[in-house]
Amino acid sequence: MLLTAQPIDPVAFSVGPLSVAWYGLIIGTGIVLGYLLANREADRLGMPKDMFADLLIWAVPIAIISARIYYVIFQWDYFSQNPGEIVAIWNGGIAIHGALIGSVATGFVFAKRKGLSFWKIVDIAAPSIILGQMLGRWGNFINQEAHGGEVSRSFLEGLMIPDWIINQMYIEVNGSFAYYHPTFLYESVWNFVGLILLLLLRKVNPLRGEIFLSYVIWYSVGRTFVEGLRTDSLMLTETIRVAQAISILLVIVAVGLILYRRFGQGIKTRYADKRN
Repeated sequence: MLLTAQPIDPVAFSVGPLSVAWYGLIIGTGIVLGYLLANREADRLGMPKDMFADLLIWAVPIAIISARIYYVIFQWDYFSQNPGEIVAIWNGGIAIHGALIGSVATGFVFAKRKGLSFWKIVDIAAPSIILGQMLGRWGNFINQEAHGGEVSRSFLEGLMIPDWIINQMYIEVNGSFAYYHPTFLYESVWNFVGLILLLLLRKVNPLRGEIFLSYVIWYSVGRTFVEGLRTDSLMLTETIRVAQAISILLVIVAVGLILYRRFGQGIKTRYADKRN
């Protein structure tokens, strides 16, 4: 068993003193594929050429910084005593919700400065965002992190997943080896289904803004349940997990915005309409 459960090396390859981690490659792949998907759709809808390339120049670094700030805020008891660790992002510690806040805020400012529709931009970007999240969870898999509670090997075999995934979930925690819930896989599969649904929703041509808000609802519902299985959650209180509280709030806000924009503002502009 031990021979077949050796963990995957988190380093993909090395060039001299430089080591390239699988995590970085996976995240980078997600960004590139997400950009290609969004750029193709932006071209189809007649958006300015290279718009998403210009947006990514700002959105990616700001998303990373905001993801770190979010994590530090909810771990302030530790970082207040170790301020030198705040910038040590290479030691781990970023949060997806923080990245979303930063990237969406960047998109809002970008849209205003360029005279473009914010809702149209985020509608186009929504499938790309969930694609990146789907792939990014495999970086957690390689690093044997963001897993759930302890389970048996027979439980994992009952999920009908291949041995190379099962073996990677045989993790050392506090000097003891055990199998753990592959929460990365649960969320990745949930996001894959969400990606398909968002692409289908494009074809329905909903009211502008509703593809992005549907993404927020879909992702948040899945994250609420998956987060309940994880053992490394940021905690708001002793019993309330930050990601669950934020996800529930986002569902309420997204549903409220859909209803308000439909019936309160009487929005008529649809996703594929050429006008802003």
